[in-house]
Formats: sequence, structure tokens, C-alpha cells
Amino acid sequence: MIEEISIRGLGVIAEARLPLGRGFTALTGETGAGKTMVVTALGLLLGERSDAGAVRLGSAQAVVEGHWEVEESGPVADRVRDAGGELDAVPGGRAQLVLSRSVSSEGRSRATVGGRAAPVGVLAEIGEQLVVVHGQSEQIRLRSAAAQREALDRFAGSEFAAVLGDYQEVFRRWQTQQGELDVLVAERDRRSREAEELRLAMDEIEAAAPRRGEDVELAERSERLTNAEDLRLAAIEAQEAVSSQFDSASTADAGDALSRVDSARRSLERVAGHDPELVPIVEALADASFALGEVSSRLASYLGSLDADGGRELEGIQERRAALSALARRYGPTIDEVIDYLESGSSRLVELDSDADRILELGDEVAAARRRAEELAKRLSELRHAAAERLAAEVTEELGALAMPDARLSIEMTERELGLTGGDAVAILLQPHPGSEPRPIARGASGGELSRVMLAIEVVLASTDPVPTFVFDEVDAGVGGASATEIGRRLARLAQSSQVIVVTHLAQVAAYATHHLVVEKASDGSITASSVRLVHGEERTAEMARMLSGSPDSESALAHARELLDNAHRVG
Repeated sequence: MIEEISIRGLGVIAEARLPLGRGFTALTGETGAGKTMVVTALGLLLGERSDAGAVRLGSAQAVVEGHWEVEESGPVADRVRDAGGELDAVPGGRAQLVLSRSVSSEGRSRATVGGRAAPVGVLAEIGEQLVVVHGQSEQIRLRSAAAQREALDRFAGSEFAAVLGDYQEVFRRWQTQQGELDVLVAERDRRSREAEELRLAMDEIEAAAPRRGEDVELAERSERLTNAEDLRLAAIEAQEAVSSQFDSASTADAGDALSRVDSARRSLERVAGHDPELVPIVEALADASFALGEVSSRLASYLGSLDADGGRELEGIQERRAALSALARRYGPTIDEVIDYLESGSSRLVELDSDADRILELGDEVAAARRRAEELAKRLSELRHAAAERLAAEVTEELGALAMPDARLSIEMTERELGLTGGDAVAILLQPHPGSEPRPIARGASGGELSRVMLAIEVVLASTDPVPTFVFDEVDAGVGGASATEIGRRLARLAQSSQVIVVTHLAQVAAYATHHLVVEKASDGSITASSVRLVHGEERTAEMARMLSGSPDSESALAHARELLDNAHRVG
């Protein structure tokens, strides 16, 4: 719901504030006062194309700001937050949204959504969910075939909605299964080749039987065997340096490390009793002697492990490494990845080998889903036809009371390929006069008639297809008297479920409004400026009298105005 619109520097309007509220708001004023600029301002907030020519003469820019009350959580709030905007929470799970649009005299346009600059397209996206404008030159919300079908579907009621939900579930399942089947059939030959290649690869890998990390182990073993003699000589030299293999009667002749450490230890042991500070040094030498003994033992063991007959083993290792390298090049690049390929290939092969069975199974499932979808689509068509007859009859009846007694609305349904919404194409047609050819509603009526046709449709759809705000521009063009009164009544009825804003020049229509705004024009001889004010009581009666007679002071017009307001209040 729109709470307020502020306008500055737009057309003849220097500055104006439109306080709007729930229910039916009538916007009136003399010809040329600027009522059209109000609709233009709203269009700017809804993302319509800007025009520098609409900027007031002498103003640098035109600025329009609108305050909306919206659901705190919902598609509008989500889109605002996606655009980086903010909403101000109000009681009752509602929130206030501020939209603004400025147009410079050079033609530059700027939009803000929730206090954050945003592309104008975001205004259009949000506006589609907030306001529907019906004017003599405006696009109608039911222009597209999809919108007409959606409106009819909502009018069809809860039984239709339940069947549509079942149908869409079956349709999606059918399409998913059909897609899988198409892929399997189209790729059957390719998948068969893949299975054969995978089977050969698995046979080759299984025959080689690689182990994880085997290539690393073989590389290390190969390196050792290739350099076995160098390793042997180095180990012998190291062992001789640590501990000689001959016995020496004199420690002075001993040249190995172990003998020298033992000699040092014995020398200090003889005198350690004379100085306690030598005790830890003797212990350290004893530890060193033990460690050198361990090193000597390990070197002896290492020498023993160097197989003198390693040549034949090296040859076998090199052959194994070559075989593993070939596997790695084809399925690797490492042996671990070759083994991973073998493990994953087993499950993939099972999947590929089951294609034939899956194709047969899917074929049966697709056929069953299609049959069920066709059954539900037929039921949808039956419900749509029944709803179309009711909707057409009710709208036609409304048109009779809106000065279009000869007009007839019809809904044409044609069969089309099954889709997510069934197998029906829907077109709403209008026959304005007997004998004339029914035409799409956007082309079957004049400007004023089109507004009345859309009013009739909106009144009938209001209970099942609510819209937050409707704006009707000159919906009463070309009518008067009793027909104008009927238009006012229907606008009031529509306002019971939606906010309704109407630009009108007929007092019979304005009488039914909950709120009455007057666009006033004043002139200083060179510049005309307009303002908007909310009128009540006698001020409203005077405006109604002006609309009836051209004079706000005419006693007969004032009496007629009071009568209209009393009657409208009584009916309301």
C-alpha cells in the first residue's frame, strides 16, 4: 500500500505531497491542473522511462519519492535487500519501504531503493508486485497470454490449484525421467565403448597388481642397489674409523674413535677420586663409548645387509618399475592414482553395464508418467473451461453496468503441447458490439472502454487475485449519470480488498472515495504551479459541486453534491 507520494519540480507541479491511505482515493482537479503529472510521478517510481521534458521549467531536476507499506518478509522485501536497500519495521509484521527517482533537466535519471542507489530496472521489478496501473494509454497487466492464464487459474479456485500441484509434480518427474532416457539412448554407443575400454584397463591394472607406494619403495631400492659398492666402501671406512677390527696391546697404537674414547675415560678414572668435577666428564665419556659401540654394531649390520648378489635383484626391480611407469602414464600419473582409478572404475563399470536394463526400466516409467500427466492435464482443462465460463459471464454482467451493455467478454482456450501449466493456451477476448469480431482485450476497446473493461475484470478477480494497489486514470471517460455511479460503486467494492487510486472528473465516481485529494492550480501570470491537498466536509462538497456545475458556490450543485455523498455513504 502506498502511504504517501512527494513530488517536486515535475511538470506544472512545483511541490506537492499526496497523503494516501487504505481504501479508495479520488484525485480530482480542473483540466490542466496537473492530475496527469501525478500518474506520471507514480510511473517514474515504478521504473518507467524518464523524460527530461517533464522537468518543471526553471528546475534543475524533478524528484519523486514514495513511501510504501509492505510485508516485512516476502518477494518485495527480499528484492529490496538483494539490491542493498533497507526496510523500516512497523508493527504487525509490516515494513516501510522508501523508493525515489530523480530526473535532471539534462535527462539523467537516478533511482534509490530503501535508501540505496539502484538501477531503474529494480524499481520496475518491485513495482510489478506493488501497483497495477490502468490508463487509456497504459499497458494492462493481462496483456500477455501467460498473465491471462495465471489470472484464470487463480480464479478457478482451490480444487484447480490442488490438481495443478499434482500435475506439476508428475510433469516434472516425467520430464526428468525423459531427459535421463534421452541421454542414455543418445549415448548408448559411446557408453558401450567406454565400458569396453574401462574393462580392458581394469584387466591390465589387476594383472600388474600394484600396491600403494610401491613405486616409491622400488625407486629407493633401485637407488641403493645401483650404488651398492660405493655404499659398502663408505660403510667399511666408517666402521674402521669408529672401531678397528684388530686387537692392539697398546692403546697408544689404537687409531679408531672407540679406542681413543676408552683410553681417555680410563685415564680420567684413575684420578677422578681426587677431583669430583671429573666425575661427570668420565660419565660422558662412558656414554660416548657406548654410543660409538652402537654405531659400530649398526654399521656391521648394514654391511651384512648389502647383498653381494644385488645385480639380479636390480634387474628385476628395473623391469617392475618400467611396468608400473607404463601404468602410471596411462592411468596415473602416480601408482596411488592408478589404484584409485581401478577402485572407481569398478562402480562406473557396473553403472555402464546396467544401461540396457535402465533404458527398459526408464521407458516404462516415462510412459506411466506421461499417461498420468495427460490424465491430470485433461482434468485441468475441464476445470479451466468451467472457470472460463464463470469468469466471462461475471465480467460481461459487470460491463453491462459500466455503460457497455452490448459488450461481451469471452475466454478462448486452445490446445497446445503439454507444459508445466498443462495443455491449454488462454486468450481473453472482447466483443464490444453485437456482430463484431471478438478481439484481444487490449485491442478490442477504446481508451476509456479499456479502463472500464479492466475495472470489470479486476472487480471479479479481486477475491482470488488480490493486488496491493490499483491506479485507474480516467476510468470514467465517456460516461456519466447512472453508469458513472456504477463505476464508483465498483471502485469502492474493489477498494475493500486493495488500495484504489482513481484520477476522475466525475463527482458520481469521487463520491464513493474514502479519501479525496484535489489538485489545485494557481498562476502568477507567468508560471503555473500546482499543489495537492486533502479535502473533507464542506471543502469536499464544494469540490464536488465544481465538478458537477463548474462552480463551487452553486446552491443547486452543492445540494446535488451532498445528495451524492449521502447516497454513496449509505450504499457503502
